[in-house]
Amino acid sequence: MSEPTDPLLPAARSAPAVPYASYLRVYEPLTAFPEPERAYWAGYVGRGTTPTAQDELRRSLVDLVRVPVVGVPAQESADAFTAEVDGVLLVCPWRTRLRGWLALQELVEWFPLPVLDAALPPVARHRAVAEYERWRERNPDARPWIRTGVWQVPLRWFVLVADEDREYLPGERLRYRTPMVQARRRLARALRTLREAEGYGMLAEGLVEVGSWLEEFHPRSMVELDYGGLLHALPADKLAADRSARDLAAGIAALRAGDREGAAEAYEELAERWRAVRERLFAN
Repeated sequence: MSEPTDPLLPAARSAPAVPYASYLRVYEPLTAFPEPERAYWAGYVGRGTTPTAQDELRRSLVDLVRVPVVGVPAQESADAFTAEVDGVLLVCPWRTRLRGWLALQELVEWFPLPVLDAALPPVARHRAVAEYERWRERNPDARPWIRTGVWQVPLRWFVLVADEDREYLPGERLRYRTPMVQARRRLARALRTLREAEGYGMLAEGLVEVGSWLEEFHPRSMVELDYGGLLHALPADKLAADRSARDLAAGIAALRAGDREGAAEAYEELAERWRAVRERLFAN
């Protein structure tokens, strides 16, 4: 893995916050990476300064305003987020190029063709698809360490964490961090409950997909749910009062206890809360 070729300029670090993305990340222990990547990440951390989530998002937006538009970066990112837990170094590679390809697949499903053509010309999309297919043949087991939510935190993500995992620093961050083993245990228990009930099929399907993704990582990894730029888009009082993980857990517990009415009320209140946030996507 080569050294980064696009170092941040001071102006980028002082740029306004980009407010619309939340993230679900997996940080794996350094020992989970094969050589020579393991040695690269060890040296990367040794440099002492690592970019932030806002830095990563700004870099991707720069590509989208170039002429011609760059839908997917030509080179893979050599950056990562890092953390140290109980003396163990954990690494979450950005893998921006891979995530760009995956995001392009979602755009095709979300937007009408005329809108998509205006945002990203067909020639650029077709080229990106062909490049991804060739790359996938060489890297059949590749997966992203980061998932992104646009103007929301997907409700299924809250199943992985608990209220005691919550970290809130006003104006700085709102995140949950939990060991992988705990995240998998919570997901499995919630999935059993949801499968036995009626009316929660969509949430159950989402959990199955997230669970399959989590199984790809080292069991001693850490899972992070980060509100990201939403911290700068939502009122401080709303953020301080937000206990979405606790509220979803309460709804699932009610369902497990046979209180269908209580479960439905808790789930609908939570869904409406985040529906109001998602509607900002369509605001002028």
